[in-house]
Amino acid sequence: MSQNRKSKNVDASMIVARRAAFEVLRNVIFKKRALDDAFGFIPQYTALTGADRGFASYIVRTALRRLGQIDALIDHCVPDSLPRKARPVRDVLRIGITQLLFSATAPHAAVSTTVDLCRDIEQVSFAKLVNAVMRRIQREGAQLLEAQDPARLNTSDWLWESWVKAYGEEAARAIAAVHLETPPLDLTPKSDPEMWAEQLGGTVILDGTVRLSEAPDVTMLDGFEDGHWWVQDAAARLAVTLLGDLQDKHVIDLCAAPGGKTIELLSLGASVTAIDISERRMGRVRENLQRTGYPATLVTEDARTWEPNTLADIVLLDAPCSSTGTLRRHPDIAYLKSMDDVTKLSGIQDQLLDRAAVYIKPGGMLMFVTCSLQPQEGLERVTAFLNRHTDFARAGIQKAELPGLEDAITSDGDLRTLPHLLGDQGGMDGFFVARLVKNNA
Repeated sequence: MSQNRKSKNVDASMIVARRAAFEVLRNVIFKKRALDDAFGFIPQYTALTGADRGFASYIVRTALRRLGQIDALIDHCVPDSLPRKARPVRDVLRIGITQLLFSATAPHAAVSTTVDLCRDIEQVSFAKLVNAVMRRIQREGAQLLEAQDPARLNTSDWLWESWVKAYGEEAARAIAAVHLETPPLDLTPKSDPEMWAEQLGGTVILDGTVRLSEAPDVTMLDGFEDGHWWVQDAAARLAVTLLGDLQDKHVIDLCAAPGGKTIELLSLGASVTAIDISERRMGRVRENLQRTGYPATLVTEDARTWEPNTLADIVLLDAPCSSTGTLRRHPDIAYLKSMDDVTKLSGIQDQLLDRAAVYIKPGGMLMFVTCSLQPQEGLERVTAFLNRHTDFARAGIQKAELPGLEDAITSDGDLRTLPHLLGDQGGMDGFFVARLVKNNA
């Protein structure tokens, strides 16, 4: 960037993190690249270190969480649509407004860097417009935010309608509110969660999860390199805890990556065959097993066609889904997935369930899990499966099995966690879990 194009009161180094955030945001929204993939792909971001990388990550994630509100403010200040060639200007304003209203950036720095970013991306002719919009938001932003409905504005129509129908408007609003917050970091230790909570400055929740209010670089935390714990949302642990005594049980873990459930199964005494279709994702499982020191049989194949050598006592199917239950951790999902994806993935879930049924010994158990809030990827799949497989029946989850989460057990005996559960402790991901048993015949 040439010196004569910089804002006089902005150091060039201040633009680097903003430009990285801009490039990542555009890749997610316009190129439909998953956020984690974009972070690893965009050279402007991968070149960042330390505070600059943390700042860029925060700005992108916050912009995605608040995109509905931010776009409403842009439309209020720019009633005439920007020309097609100026589409990047909207992303510049998204980055700027996020700094101005939802970060600790000084207002003058937020305005100046946003104008400078506009110039940096070769949109010099719109610099005056960007400056005017940013200064107006600086003056009126707090009042305009007060008049908004954040829950509704930041939730896609298809998600909102689905959640209101499934859970009611009050719960839909509570879910949407949690999605606006940066989630805590949950760890599952091999042993002694109280000790690790004290050492890492966290708290113990749900009888074994260590929760840290901040989400630092996990590789820098005590115990990471030695494999004393692994990252796993509190809700994700519940499926394994509901399997009962796992000592010497043979478990097939379908769609196993990144391996949190595999490790927990092993830690509880099971022998595990972990299957995933993706070699890249299976690499994550392999890394996590090496770090934690647990052995497992790893198979990189499509579970819909794989043939096991022996039948399993238990099959844990954490099926591919829309992942809408993890929006608080992955805000890009709202812009990458649609109802068409739910329909497509539901068909894959049916295929995997049918195949999983073949892998189980008589009297064995099938645990079906999805990290989706959509009923089509939960209750509806189990209902359809039981209609097709009369040799299976529910083994309903009892309230005594989940102290503190009794309200998450449905009338059918399934588990349905919602993001606002444990809201006073930081919430949790949205999961559906159904426990099914194969008869002995």
